[in-house]
Amino acid sequence: MPDTSLPLRSAAPALSLVVPCYNEEEVLPEFHRRATAALEAIGLPFEIVYVNDGSRDGTLPLMLGLAEADPRTAVVNLSRNFGKEIALTAGLDHARGAEAVVVIDADLQDPPEVIADLVAAWRRGFDIAYAQRTVRHGEGWVKRTTAAAFYRLMQRVGGKVELPRDTGDFRLMSRRSLDALLRLREQHRFMKGLFAWVGFPSVAVPYERAPRAAGTTKWNWWKLWNLSLEGITSFTVGPLKFATYLGLAVSFGAVLYLVQLLVRTLIFGNAVAGYPSLMAVVLFLGGVQMTMLGIIGEYLGRIFNETKGRPLYLVERHIPSASTADQKLPQL
Repeated sequence: MPDTSLPLRSAAPALSLVVPCYNEEEVLPEFHRRATAALEAIGLPFEIVYVNDGSRDGTLPLMLGLAEADPRTAVVNLSRNFGKEIALTAGLDHARGAEAVVVIDADLQDPPEVIADLVAAWRRGFDIAYAQRTVRHGEGWVKRTTAAAFYRLMQRVGGKVELPRDTGDFRLMSRRSLDALLRLREQHRFMKGLFAWVGFPSVAVPYERAPRAAGTTKWNWWKLWNLSLEGITSFTVGPLKFATYLGLAVSFGAVLYLVQLLVRTLIFGNAVAGYPSLMAVVLFLGGVQMTMLGIIGEYLGRIFNETKGRPLYLVERHIPSASTADQKLPQL
């Protein structure tokens, strides 16, 4: 939860930049340089909130050095690795931006220079300005294809929640939309869906996504698959409905097969069925049952985790940025 010792909102900067990080020591100095330059060009008092999500390299010492050199830098160090969705929530909890908050990754695939376009859209009266990818440089066709398929699927099964296509976490949120978002404290967090769920006037800001500046991606295929499951099960009961319809279809097919078997027996006699066909039917029905139990188990597991009432994360240390009245020119 947010630190209750945070300075009053009156001394807070106008804009916060929230940056969740996990093993980003190779790219963090260059990110900070570009992000600071982009924010200074906008002309609003700002802070940069770095969240260390249990990094195992030199990310935390780098963050502490940046905070010491630049009073506009805040550091939130989580007690362990909680995952990006939780780390992002921790950063939003501790963001003091009185007017707006921007979310961005540290790998420079999302150029900090685009923040100015997000701010311009916000100044036109939109509560949420989300960066929409027109080109995804540095990504293979398989990842681009599967990502497009996921967004199309979420748009079909999301119900009243419309997930913008080709849109990640990179976005700007007004303070009132962020306050609404922070009221959502569920354990299984799919932030792209939560951003869309709160609503408020929104607009897309197109941009070209750059290749990763340094290091390696933390999102392998297994993690992306699990994130997709989080998105689907967090915002729709479609899989449960599918299980129901599939069960009905299999039952209807079994009735038709029984009728056909009775007719054949009455006309042609009682021929002994073959062992392979019997095993195929048994294995098929067993697979269907296990799949349905797995789908039910996914939802039951989420209910179990929510009933525990555990906090989303624990903070090992929090170094807030200086109030706007106390900030001095950075010595970088």
